[in-house]
Amino acid sequence: MSTAQLPDILSPEFAANPYPVYARMRAEEPLIWHEGMQSWIVSRYEDVERVFKDKRSEFTTENYDWQLEPVHGKTILQMSGREHSVRRALVAPAFRGSELQEKFLPVIEHNSRELIDAFRQSGSADIVGDYATRFPVNVIADMLGLDKADHARFHGWYTAVIAFLGNLSGDAEVTAAGERTRVEFAEYMIPIIRERRDHPGDDLLSALCAAEVDGVRMSDEDIKAFCSLLLAAGGETTDKAIASIFANLLMNPEQLAAVRADRSLIPAAFAETLRHTPPVHMIMRQTANEVEFSGGTVPAGATVTCLIGSANRDERRYAEPDRFDIFRSDLTTTSAFSAAADHLAFALGRHFCVGALLAKAEVETGVNQLLDAMPDMRLADGFDPVEQGVFTRGPQTLPVVFTPVGA
Repeated sequence: MSTAQLPDILSPEFAANPYPVYARMRAEEPLIWHEGMQSWIVSRYEDVERVFKDKRSEFTTENYDWQLEPVHGKTILQMSGREHSVRRALVAPAFRGSELQEKFLPVIEHNSRELIDAFRQSGSADIVGDYATRFPVNVIADMLGLDKADHARFHGWYTAVIAFLGNLSGDAEVTAAGERTRVEFAEYMIPIIRERRDHPGDDLLSALCAAEVDGVRMSDEDIKAFCSLLLAAGGETTDKAIASIFANLLMNPEQLAAVRADRSLIPAAFAETLRHTPPVHMIMRQTANEVEFSGGTVPAGATVTCLIGSANRDERRYAEPDRFDIFRSDLTTTSAFSAAADHLAFALGRHFCVGALLAKAEVETGVNQLLDAMPDMRLADGFDPVEQGVFTRGPQTLPVVFTPVGA
């Protein structure tokens, strides 16, 4: 079947609801060449999993040279071999379970409670605008020891960066705004990094300044690029994950009731949300040599766009993949936040998301506290959650009503 019969990935029809298009891609055209994006597109689970695990070193992250570096500077995502392993070893300790639990869980809990306190007696809230868009950015700012009063600037920066990454049609204004962010963020961060080197505190930024592995320390530019990546990736993805987990549960009231009654189900609800409605729908790689996929061969040096949003609903991998089900047996919750995950929302392999456990801690804390504050939460009358976005995707607004506790 000709690809001309499939809605274009840059079309309004696709943006409105990509899932039926994904299903047709998997069935009819599992490998597509997209002229506008200058990229090959893969949509089946087995193909995306193969790219991410990359057991035969068939793929590189050289695409990030043009996709990420213009807005972040050179990040850990672009590195490979020893350079990548050393940089990852420098930043990873702060995102492991023990460090998170001891040092940053109180920061997460405090920031969540502070936002909820602003609306807990009002009887209504927008889960996105009042909470999700603010919570992860506030947490990251606190972790780094930055001034939360600069929240609006942080949010503006990461919004511009995400727009740049999702600028698949090459809009010049979006490109320019993203590139400006790199300059503005450097002007903001470099003086703070230098000050923190001279006067370290008990924060993540000070830890990054002092970290050393095999005689290697991070430069000011390394730290700035990592902080930029952390704000954008940690802000945007956790923001959308929190919005999506509530959208999914509110549209499945019996599952919401189950989670409300048994909070140990929250990780399962998060894992299923990552599968069913992942925050990031596509990640790119480049081929190091010629690679055979379902549906054909991709030449060396080509960009490959991996459709996570499609792969996570592949009927070859999951039963009833379009159904949200926190009790499904083909998704392992215990490994869902590790490199052994059997969904693809955090990628896999050596570039598995270093912030996965931070996201898990934020989501579990947020969901618990929001359910405590709004035990009878329901969607505002007449509201039907709608996802927006192509590169990243989630509800833009999620108005709920509830009876204030103690009212």
